[in-house]
Amino acid sequence: MISYTSHPEEILLELFQSAVSAADPALCMPPFLPEPPAGKTIVVGAGKAAASMAQSLEKSWNGDLQGLVVTRYGYARQCQKIKIVEAAHPVPDDLGQAAAQDILSLVENLSAEDLVLCLISGGGSALLSLPAPGIEPEEKRSLNRALLKSGATIGEINTVRKHLSSIKGGRLALAAYPAKLVTLAISDVAGDDPSTIASGPTVGDPTTVEQVWKIVEKYDLPISTSIRRHLESKDAETPGPDNPIFEGAEYKLIATPAKSIEAASQKATSLGIRPILLGDNLEGEVQGLAYYHAEQVRKEISSSSSHRIPCVLLSGGEATVRVQGRGRGGPNTEFALHLALALNGLDRVFAISCDTDGIDGSEENAGAMITPTTLRRSQEIGTDLVQKLEDNDSYSVFQSLDDLVITGPTFTNVNDFRAILIT
Repeated sequence: MISYTSHPEEILLELFQSAVSAADPALCMPPFLPEPPAGKTIVVGAGKAAASMAQSLEKSWNGDLQGLVVTRYGYARQCQKIKIVEAAHPVPDDLGQAAAQDILSLVENLSAEDLVLCLISGGGSALLSLPAPGIEPEEKRSLNRALLKSGATIGEINTVRKHLSSIKGGRLALAAYPAKLVTLAISDVAGDDPSTIASGPTVGDPTTVEQVWKIVEKYDLPISTSIRRHLESKDAETPGPDNPIFEGAEYKLIATPAKSIEAASQKATSLGIRPILLGDNLEGEVQGLAYYHAEQVRKEISSSSSHRIPCVLLSGGEATVRVQGRGRGGPNTEFALHLALALNGLDRVFAISCDTDGIDGSEENAGAMITPTTLRRSQEIGTDLVQKLEDNDSYSVFQSLDDLVITGPTFTNVNDFRAILIT
């Protein structure tokens, strides 16, 4: 057993790795594969885990198959029969658009004897980008950038994306009908809602154009004339859950944030550390989320159960950031800096906050780690932490402290992972 008093940072990294491993497609995908069909098997998909899912599928599939999946730059895996395309995330590019068009072409003109296997994971919404007719790609990208900076939730962002798309919000299922459709998904969203994961290309969409207009108004989003014209047309509505095309379609969640948090919990127990699960779907503005976690830490330390320390508080979910500055850093890194300020150097408390895909926002780090000395060390090198937060520059703070967590791509994605260790 590792000594929790001597190696808290190593323990936090082990917990993070346990969470990531629980969502490894090579381990979690094979039990969910369907039987090969009488006809053809077409594989399509999108997301940060799409290439590793395709690789796992090829190793486990007994019949013939062909297809194409699109993943983020740097996330490709070697496949023999399934074409892997890399494209931009979180702001779509032309390669993602071309891949989406090719995916639609692959599933068209199939019969009921054929099978479409759709491999979906977080990031699929940006990667599977094909604007509705009449909308230029740059118009949609511009709106997407505004959404990402607005502080909108992933659900709100995807609601807008679905109604501006030719492939999201059930439209991929519409193109594949009447083929048998089986979706294998890795969830990165609170509540594991299939219509939200990658903007639900293979499931009925419960959201409406009316909701899109409310989101546009709520965040004062700039929309072009073409987008406005499309939203005002009947073509903007997506196929709903009661549409007959979804009868017989299957949707299987092969990995979820809850399963990853549970894996980290089991790992903590094996190390002699008491796990405290705060939830796998905690969402909200990053500062408020950090203060909530700090409050739970203080409650645990002051409670009658404090004699049961060591313990670790575990949570998942997505923090949102309203980008106002020009600095570097994603939601996890910014959460960690807010948490360090909220804890104010509290003794014996260590924490890690990372994106399970290995990339926090657009930087190369998965997230960051804090220790009881984070604030003191920052002050010693003259860092103004409040100013850094105002400039959304949490990355440079942890870079200067050598406390960035850099794992490289993990080839999966079950949202953010947070662990706060009380030793």
